[in-house]
Amino acid sequence: NEVSHWSWRMKHIANPQTDLYAHALQFYGQPPLENISLSEFETFAVDRLKLLKTVENLGVSYVKLSEQYTKKLENEKSQNAPNEYEKRRKDYISHFILRLAYCQTEDLRRWFIQQEVDLFRYRFSDLQPKQKLEFLHRNNLQYDTEKKTLLDKLVNSSYGVSGITVEDQDFYKVPFQDALDLVRTRKVYLKAGYVYIPHQDIVTIVLNDFRTRLSKALALTARSLPAVHSDERLQPLLNHLSHAYVGQDYSIQKNVGKISLEQIDSLSGKSFPLCMRQLHQALRENHHLRHGGRMQYGLFLKGIGLSLEQALQFWRSEFIRGKVDADKFDKAYAYSIRHMFGKEGKRADYTPYSCMKVILSNPPSQGDHHGCPFRHSDPELLKQKLQFYKVPPSGISQIMELVKGMHYQLACQKYFELTHNIDDGSFSLNHPNQYFIESQKALGGGKDLKKEMDMSQRSQENSAARRPAAAREAAANTSQDLVEMTEDLDSFFQDG
Repeated sequence: NEVSHWSWRMKHIANPQTDLYAHALQFYGQPPLENISLSEFETFAVDRLKLLKTVENLGVSYVKLSEQYTKKLENEKSQNAPNEYEKRRKDYISHFILRLAYCQTEDLRRWFIQQEVDLFRYRFSDLQPKQKLEFLHRNNLQYDTEKKTLLDKLVNSSYGVSGITVEDQDFYKVPFQDALDLVRTRKVYLKAGYVYIPHQDIVTIVLNDFRTRLSKALALTARSLPAVHSDERLQPLLNHLSHAYVGQDYSIQKNVGKISLEQIDSLSGKSFPLCMRQLHQALRENHHLRHGGRMQYGLFLKGIGLSLEQALQFWRSEFIRGKVDADKFDKAYAYSIRHMFGKEGKRADYTPYSCMKVILSNPPSQGDHHGCPFRHSDPELLKQKLQFYKVPPSGISQIMELVKGMHYQLACQKYFELTHNIDDGSFSLNHPNQYFIESQKALGGGKDLKKEMDMSQRSQENSAARRPAAAREAAANTSQDLVEMTEDLDSFFQDG
């Protein structure tokens, strides 16, 4: 059976004979014109998202373009393609797919632009001088040069430039507002509203141009979203991508029942991420949580091993300590708990929320306690909470800097390191349940739990591998099946 194809066609605004994949580095000016299968669409998007998440993590952990940064990013460079042409094709198409997923809100656009700019910076720096010059000319980044008449001033004003090197390289005359970073750090000669930039520093201009073009392109893409969303095959997939994470699927486990109710209070203080610790504390204090909190916390508890029977006992005992009697609990709340465990409704095995889902969906309002404390808390209240949990002042400053830069998952990872006395975590945090497992490992209590999780994950992967190819292809032909496929997309995001 042939896999159904989705035709991704947009008006070609340039020469139709232009080969979009002819060059390793792109401004992504024109959309791809070819047909691709839904399966390829999905795989390309997931792989690029993994790459951008790596770029984000490295950008906070290391100095950009440092030896360590470059070495670690080098491993992601190949994009898992068999040859250079396929690598470029995958890079080009995957960029445009994520444009569709990440143009939907201001937060998504900001995150996507930052990671794409950092990836572009790395790739531009990796080019040979001749290739850089060719790229500039190909993209009409040619500026007037006045090197001979300004030789002395260029030598005295340009950072790292001598009289000899001035003779050997081009200088670019650029409006000063296009090079504010270089002006701010006094690395260039400024005259009459223009700066003169040596070829070695032209990357600043290129990055500004790339950022501006991408920002405008995302705004245009957002306008066309209604047409894209009318395709019921793509809408759930794009929504899932914008909330996706790079990590393990915690919906299927064999450790159910291995966490006792008596352990929860102790575990919340030492092994729960801040979002779940906050929910647990609110539940204990108020004897109630609204729907958003019950879903986020309930699925997390399910993920760490609470059985259905334990969950019903846990929630009932807490709610009846408040304003809900046992009869009302059974009528109004027990159904939703059984539903979480796939015992009611469509009997789906609901997956615990990933960090991205917690951060980007259903923001908390007054009286709510769900969400991500690093994303949704007032900065002063967050500081107070961190102080209450004995995070040292220097650590609080580090966390608040990450929050200010909108690196919420990295702020949570820093919280993990500080509360577990670990200098550099050996994992990339993407999921509250991952936080719990890593905490148990660090504290010496999670070896068996981790083993069970790994066995469960392998079982899930083997089950997926045994599924007949024809069935997978047939599933792509129906919108309902695609909705179900997107529920399982997390299985693509395996830790590297």
